[in-house]
Amino acid sequence: MSGQTFDVVVIGAGPVGEVAAERAARGGLKVALVEHERFGGECSYWACIPSKALLRPGNLLAAAKRIPGVPVGDRLDPAAVFARRDWFTGKGDDSGQVEWARGVGVEPIRGHGEITGEREVTLDGDRVLTARHAVIVCTGSVPHTPSIPGLDTIRPWGSREATSAESVPARLGILGGGVVGVEMAQAFASLGSEVHLVITGERPLPRNAAFAGDLVLHGLREAGAYVHTESGVERVAAGASGTELTLKDGETIVVDEFLVATGRRPATAGLGLDAFGVEAGRALETDDTGRVSAVDGGWLFAAGDVTGRAPLTHQGKYGARAAGDTVAALAAGTPVSSEPWSRFTATADHHAVPQVVFTDPEVAAVGLADARPGSADRVVDIDIAVAGSSLHADGYTGKARIVVDTERNVLLGVTFVGQDVSELVHSATVAIVGEVPLDRLWHAVPSFPTISEVWLRLLEAYGL
Repeated sequence: MSGQTFDVVVIGAGPVGEVAAERAARGGLKVALVEHERFGGECSYWACIPSKALLRPGNLLAAAKRIPGVPVGDRLDPAAVFARRDWFTGKGDDSGQVEWARGVGVEPIRGHGEITGEREVTLDGDRVLTARHAVIVCTGSVPHTPSIPGLDTIRPWGSREATSAESVPARLGILGGGVVGVEMAQAFASLGSEVHLVITGERPLPRNAAFAGDLVLHGLREAGAYVHTESGVERVAAGASGTELTLKDGETIVVDEFLVATGRRPATAGLGLDAFGVEAGRALETDDTGRVSAVDGGWLFAAGDVTGRAPLTHQGKYGARAAGDTVAALAAGTPVSSEPWSRFTATADHHAVPQVVFTDPEVAAVGLADARPGSADRVVDIDIAVAGSSLHADGYTGKARIVVDTERNVLLGVTFVGQDVSELVHSATVAIVGEVPLDRLWHAVPSFPTISEVWLRLLEAYGL
């Protein structure tokens, strides 16, 4: 077998792997970046980027309708929406990502990488890459498919099929009330599908504050989606007029496409990690530098969804920076600080990782969604009803929450729900991560008239 030696081999060339490779190369190391599909990964072609491209037109149309005097129609042009999405994804052409890698001093290599020994990665069984210092696994996650009788008799959609669709199904069934389920329900309802969203609870987004799920549920129904709560899909069958979904209560829904959006699991299968005590499909547990805890020798690192820690692109890239910088520093003999706020450690998920759900209304949250059990934490909820929101849209409806550690007088969590609240979440993240005392936060005066004035109202409601 042919072979080649690098300082670092990174497996997985999505945004996380790209960042890990670039940071290691920035430290002067010779880096190989291995990818068996497309350079740019899930986020660029099948997840974050195309899904937001599909969502934005419908959200913008809904927002325009809330302002009198704005000339708008009642329908989107699906062909134009898909064309704009394709511009962002390049229709799967990853040549630009490959050239980017070379431009930052990283060697892109196509192939399926399997870890076949200490600091050894074998590509497609016939090419061995040896790493002098470290292997970094950034393979992301794959969909979790539930066991539903009859599901194997059809070709269900996963998130990839949904975000890369070339036409709008007349009837779309969706199973799952998480982020993918509600965002795709929103997008395709806006594009003209008859959407049936089936969820197990009384509201979607169960990990968020209850009012967030309630407002998103109302928004989806306002957009024309049928939401079947406290339900599930008992069985699936291919019928003469479409796919038949039998729900928990016995109701049958006939759809043209069926999207299964029931979560994801770490993509560790086929990496050879079982030889190191890691089960396929299980997360690679790491310390805050990204070092894999279960593997001796300190040569195996991981970042992103594959670690099971806050499966979000921005969190993964943040963890990748820590891993790449740590590997480069160790290779150079530079001390690596393990302090919580060191650039060599990724600790944000211990405190506050923001997330936005791009439905209408948007959900923007960071930190805790509710008080800690048995604590003295205080929760303050208010409507977003300020001059800025009133001017932003007629009939603006939204809510905001802060979770306060009353003993330390700092924020532990913030949730905003409403039109265009996504741009508010970073200020909340800074306040939480910086542990800004509420008495000090009082002096961060919000601009008038903006939706950000809600900060003042939250602090007033708290008692300042």
